[in-house]
Amino acid sequence: MVPGASGASPPAGAGAVGTERGRDLTVIAVPFYFATMAGEYFWLRRRAARQGPTAGDYERRDTLASLAMGVGSLVAPLVGPKLLKPFTPGRGRYGKAVVVGALGAAAVTTVADAVTRRIADPELEVAPEPVTANGTSVPASGPRAAQDTPRGSRADRRRAAHIARRVSSVGGVAAVVAGGVALTTTWASRTTPERLWRRRILPDLGAGALAVAAAVAAWDFLYYWDHRFMHTSRYMWAIHVVHHSSEHYNLSTALRQPVAEAFGTFVPFGSLCLFGIRPGLVETARGINLLYQYWIHTETVRALGPAEEVLNTPSHHRVHHGSNRQYLDRNHGSILIVWDRLFGTFEPEGERVVYGLTKNINTFQPARIATHEYASMLRDVAASTSWNERLSYIVRGPGWANAHRAERAEAAAARSLSGPKSPGLEIPVRA
Repeated sequence: MVPGASGASPPAGAGAVGTERGRDLTVIAVPFYFATMAGEYFWLRRRAARQGPTAGDYERRDTLASLAMGVGSLVAPLVGPKLLKPFTPGRGRYGKAVVVGALGAAAVTTVADAVTRRIADPELEVAPEPVTANGTSVPASGPRAAQDTPRGSRADRRRAAHIARRVSSVGGVAAVVAGGVALTTTWASRTTPERLWRRRILPDLGAGALAVAAAVAAWDFLYYWDHRFMHTSRYMWAIHVVHHSSEHYNLSTALRQPVAEAFGTFVPFGSLCLFGIRPGLVETARGINLLYQYWIHTETVRALGPAEEVLNTPSHHRVHHGSNRQYLDRNHGSILIVWDRLFGTFEPEGERVVYGLTKNINTFQPARIATHEYASMLRDVAASTSWNERLSYIVRGPGWANAHRAERAEAAAARSLSGPKSPGLEIPVRA
């Protein structure tokens, strides 16, 4: 499941015809959630007694973590916008300060990067004085000697390099955090359903059956791309990874929802309003979409025959939650699986699915579940030595980050074994 975030947040109503906010279907369905989870739990317990445990079984700590994340996902959209509004450029009193702070931190970091590279340049290393046959040294002369004198000792340069690296590490993280807040809050404030409804380019489609069907189908299409984006860009994956963090797969997994949607840049579901779909119908489509996704998080339903060709089913979604290599980043659809078939991301269920992450976090603590990828991403940013590397750690996929981190670790290990290959000053960088 992907939460209704940013442009997908429940519309608050703008007073125009058809924009009144309806009831949140996902909240109304809470009793249904608990009743069906109880039924599944007892069915799975009887099955486990006959056939042994499976990854679909309920595990108390895992289930409690999922329920806690579900509660958090309901509270976050109510609290987050209020906390972030003062820092939204163009709307909040501190918005301009956030932008200035981001630009200033970026500038300082850029200078620190340049200083670090300058100090580490082998061409700037002081060459050893030549020695004569009788053992006496011959002082260097010429332009190189004149250049070497003011650079100080090797120890001074190492201290300067250390300071520059600390500055770029802290500055890089500050710039990324402040810039991220400025970008995501601005995007969210500019893409609300009400704002886009006022700028619609097609006439009001009304509230009839055809309008509802159009809203549900269009939402499903945008959902596919948002969901796919969340798997291919790390700052979006940091939001969505919460939902994939469980190593179990049952109806409670559907409730393990993200709480940091405010820090994403989704294709706005509010853009449907530009084409005459009322904000109230956008909210209805959201509820239908999420309710549908609830029941596909189960191992109790194996296959649905011909329906598997068109609809997203438990079988298709089990693949999506698999950490098996062939299942990674597959089956992003919500109600319809046809989007995956059309755009090349479909994978049928074959071998037994292994649920969870490619590197599991081994915790049931909600705070850790919600923040672990952000912490890892900021550590990578802090260790980076250029803006290309920092931004790659943020916007490129999580797979790239893992591969690049491994390459750096291998390079660092090779350097420690072989020693410096040049007379230049080497600046240690954390892998």
